[in-house]
Amino acid sequence: MAAHTPEEVAALRATGAVHRVSVPGSGESWLVVSRDAARAALTDPRLRNDIRHSASWDTDGGHALGRNMLQSDPPQHTRLRRLVAAHFTPARTAALRPRVEHLAGALLDALPNPGTADLVARYALPLPVTVICEVLGVPGTARPAFHTWSNELVTPTFPEAAAAAADALTGYLTDLTGEKRAAPDGTLLSDLTEAADTGALTPDELLGMAFLILVAGHETTVHLISATVHSLLSHPEQLARVRAEPDLAARAVEESLRFDSPVHSTAFRFAAEPLELAGTPIAAGDAVLVSLAAASRDPRHFPGPDRFDAGRAPGGHLGFGHGLHHCLGAPLARLEATVAVRLLLERCPALAFATDPATLTRRTGTLLHGLAELPLRLG
Repeated sequence: MAAHTPEEVAALRATGAVHRVSVPGSGESWLVVSRDAARAALTDPRLRNDIRHSASWDTDGGHALGRNMLQSDPPQHTRLRRLVAAHFTPARTAALRPRVEHLAGALLDALPNPGTADLVARYALPLPVTVICEVLGVPGTARPAFHTWSNELVTPTFPEAAAAAADALTGYLTDLTGEKRAAPDGTLLSDLTEAADTGALTPDELLGMAFLILVAGHETTVHLISATVHSLLSHPEQLARVRAEPDLAARAVEESLRFDSPVHSTAFRFAAEPLELAGTPIAAGDAVLVSLAAASRDPRHFPGPDRFDAGRAPGGHLGFGHGLHHCLGAPLARLEATVAVRLLLERCPALAFATDPATLTRRTGTLLHGLAELPLRLG
């Protein structure tokens, strides 16, 4: 099961909220496709993120990168989240706006205008990569390699390459935490290193948390920026609305989270005991995937769900998840995407597709969903 199209999801939902599917490389799983069942699953304490609750679990392969809050449950999850939450509060995120605006402006200055460029490679990717690396404390020289490793781990080309990327990233983060220990600098990674030294984190959790924040802190935002621009260009009347009312950029981003969610499904959850979900019996040890994209197009909650509407009242979608694992970096992703879209439209009044949008390719994995490239005419 790769990412389902909206038409496939609608057909599934018409026959039930929960379905048995086969996930390539992972085996059988239950797939949740309605919003009500999704919210119920995301708040059910019997569905756990720790893979050791899986009936098929044998070993995690010994990779420290898996020791993070996404793949843990309370009380471990609570402890881990508390250690980083202060770095992602709305107030702290708002203070980053000038820096985000400066970075976005500099990236736009470097684009050929008039001319054509791949928005993903030249704008949607480097902006969030730079921001999250600055927050975490990753030096600029390492950022290209970091993204290569991250990309391989999120969308593996083959198992050996993914294992090599995990080893390389583990080694790099181990060295970097050693540098932070020797010279604390107030960055998030420096704080996490100090927490590990005081016993609040294990060494493996330190690496796992650094990995999660690096990857989650940019991969989804790359796709959110490019998806929002793609949807606006695909709906000229909505693009005209946002150009006429620049403050609608924030709503356009919110609608993009619903309409073309960067996170297609949650990470696997596992039934710690037998349970029933939307009338479907789930056995202990069974895997469950919650389709955030499907839930956010449920017609019982979103009128005209397959219509992109930049003025739609925000709220209700599950683009950032729900419950205990609601995305900690949601305020930062919203800020970066809103700034990126608004400045792009201001600076490029003649923005248009540089190629037939029907030919664009997407990354279509179980977890993430987004454009591999987005060639645009800038002016």
